[in-house]
Amino acid sequence: MEYNWVHLCIDMQRMFAEDTPWHVPWMQQVSPQVQEIAKHHPQRTIFTRFVPPKRAADMAGLWRSYYEKWDTMTLERLEPQMVDLVPPLKALVPPARVFDKMTYSPWITGELHHVLAGEAVETLAISGGETDVCVLAAALGAIDLGYRVILLKDAVCSGADDTHDASLELLGDRFSVQLEISSTEDFLSRA
Repeated sequence: MEYNWVHLCIDMQRMFAEDTPWHVPWMQQVSPQVQEIAKHHPQRTIFTRFVPPKRAADMAGLWRSYYEKWDTMTLERLEPQMVDLVPPLKALVPPARVFDKMTYSPWITGELHHVLAGEAVETLAISGGETDVCVLAAALGAIDLGYRVILLKDAVCSGADDTHDASLELLGDRFSVQLEISSTEDFLSRA
């Protein structure tokens, strides 16, 4: 590719892949595609991790209510290793990098954008989960920051089929100038 790109892999973590209240069964189906791109380009891969607070009371606003509902997913009750990336992806770090976040969007702190801007990254190939939550937040934030986004449709997953499909349709239709939907194979053939 003629442009400077990074594979931004969203929240491929044990707490979503294994038997927890946040289990995403589809994660197993998209893992081969995610692993393929990350293994081909580990130096161009950044993994995000969604890191819950120690306890609900540590959060402000409605995040506190969110974690009161999901109190079993706070770090006080969750096994610490469940926040880790799934083992095949964790093995790629380094050279792949990890950015932790406490919200759906990886852009809130500004740290990720600062690093990517410093590296003159223009394009983000996005994979991971969930399509209709954290992937959606990552894609919209990237668009707002001026990145070209390539959403890898066979490398994103959700726990809800209808909103997964609706998110792909929304992103493909409404943001067609700034976002391209591609298969992993097609993207790798151009990378």
